[in-house]
Amino acid sequence: MKWQGRQRSTNVEDRRGKGSGKAIAGIGGGFGLIIVIIISLLGGNPEELLGNLSTTEQSSSIPYEETAQEKELAEFVSVVLADTETVWSEIFQENGLQYTNPTLVLYTDSVNSACGTAGASVGPFYCPGDQKLYIDLSFYQELQNKFHAPGDFAMAYVIAHEVGHHVQTLLGTSEKVMPLRQKLSETEFNKYLVRFELQADYFAGVWAKHAQGMDLLEEGDLEEALTAASAVGDDTLQKQAMGYVVPESFTHGTSEQRKNWFYKGYENGTIQGGDTFSSKQ
Repeated sequence: MKWQGRQRSTNVEDRRGKGSGKAIAGIGGGFGLIIVIIISLLGGNPEELLGNLSTTEQSSSIPYEETAQEKELAEFVSVVLADTETVWSEIFQENGLQYTNPTLVLYTDSVNSACGTAGASVGPFYCPGDQKLYIDLSFYQELQNKFHAPGDFAMAYVIAHEVGHHVQTLLGTSEKVMPLRQKLSETEFNKYLVRFELQADYFAGVWAKHAQGMDLLEEGDLEEALTAASAVGDDTLQKQAMGYVVPESFTHGTSEQRKNWFYKGYENGTIQGGDTFSSKQ
């Protein structure tokens, strides 16, 4: 992705090295566990879903020292955020809507949000309660080493996916979907969560389409994003962790679904094509 020397977003809050005091432990890997965050916002308890979680104290007495690689990565995610601001502001305006920029919070180890406290093991997430994206930049290494999804545009996809959740908040989708948890069985509600996450993938693809139109993509970028989307499919993650899959427990969609909906967003480039809830794909 062509990002060096380009405009960075001013909506970045750097909390690296500050810690939160406590972090949720025991949450499995994988990224975008937004269900935890949203359930906290709506008054539910994440422990009801994830089982008995423990908390561990985090020390923040050691001053944070940014490495050259972290500095470059922080600049990169800030540029990507600025690009999402440009794209989504234009798309919302075209649809007679007003886009409000989210804030990106950089943190290390653990962080407090309006949705509760989370550890880095949760991965990047979005909290609708404060309309902020949260990311520990160490996830970039995890994306490459654990999920085998290298490349800067793989990380751009992660940011765009979380911004997609912000778009859902502004469009009112989040407040329609999450209350269903109180009305449906866990298995039935998971089906809505899958559609919710696939829509965020679609919106990430919409952003990628416009980024291409801005001549920001380089050869191989699209493949990097598709590889990342595939790497975090529920079926792939469950096979890696357990050796088998439990479809009724899926909350984000299969690798094939995540790739398909990202690519569909990339092809369409519009909000209107992202009705994942009515689709059978």
